[in-house]
Amino acid sequence: MPIDAAKAVAAEPRTGEIAWTTKDVQLYHLGLGAGVPATDPDELRYTLESRLHVLPSFATVAGAGSPGVISGLSMPGVDVDLARVLHGGQTVRLHRPIPAEGTATATGRIAAVYDKGKAAILVMRTEVADAEGPLWTNDAQIFVRGEGGWGGDRGPSTSLEAPTGPPDRTVERPIREDQALLYRLSGDWNPLHADPEFAKLAGFDRPILHGLCTYGMTLKAVVDTLLGGDVARVRSYTTRFAGVVFPGETLRIRMWRRDGGVRVAVSAVERDDAPVLADTIVDHS
Repeated sequence: MPIDAAKAVAAEPRTGEIAWTTKDVQLYHLGLGAGVPATDPDELRYTLESRLHVLPSFATVAGAGSPGVISGLSMPGVDVDLARVLHGGQTVRLHRPIPAEGTATATGRIAAVYDKGKAAILVMRTEVADAEGPLWTNDAQIFVRGEGGWGGDRGPSTSLEAPTGPPDRTVERPIREDQALLYRLSGDWNPLHADPEFAKLAGFDRPILHGLCTYGMTLKAVVDTLLGGDVARVRSYTTRFAGVVFPGETLRIRMWRRDGGVRVAVSAVERDDAPVLADTIVDHS
């Protein structure tokens, strides 16, 4: 079997140095659609270096995501076909606000391997710290089709009961035709998001938006509408990727306030509210 769960979890972590500048943060924010209207003071917090604060989801691309998911797929005990790999979910836990520029050490390892029968799930954990201490922890849940069935731990259920009652806020966010082309400059160069021919080989009639772009757009909507624009209030942010998004579509983002958090559901307006992000929670102060 290509995945040796015990060997993968026991493998030595991989460590690398990462760095980012205000330009990297600005480019990331622009890739999420920030800066509209360009002179809006609320948007200038995302685009102007003298006022810059950092959306916590930047943690998924800082230092181009090093050591990153692709690096994790080459860890001892893991030998998989990238064509069978899907990004199933993402969690970011913040230990303190992310500075607008900095250098840090990123340590990546496979924290768990779960057997879902017809697939395996790899939990790839990246812990990032700078000279002042821990900054953030990323958990990427990687779904590998055809690699389950060895009788291993199925892992915890990630499905949550759907929120009840009408949402406290609903916003819509358009996705520009060129948004995936801009977002990929933050480090995800997968041609699935840019090359029509590659997208067809993957089973799509055109390139799709990065799931982590939708992830960032959604967090920005929550911060801007329910958290007073204060990124420092975010403690953690988790989601399950439930469907694809195409450039040119519109995201419908529904938000429900809960004690210490916000439940979120995201769908594609033009495809009869097809689910995009599910089981989504923003924990905050």
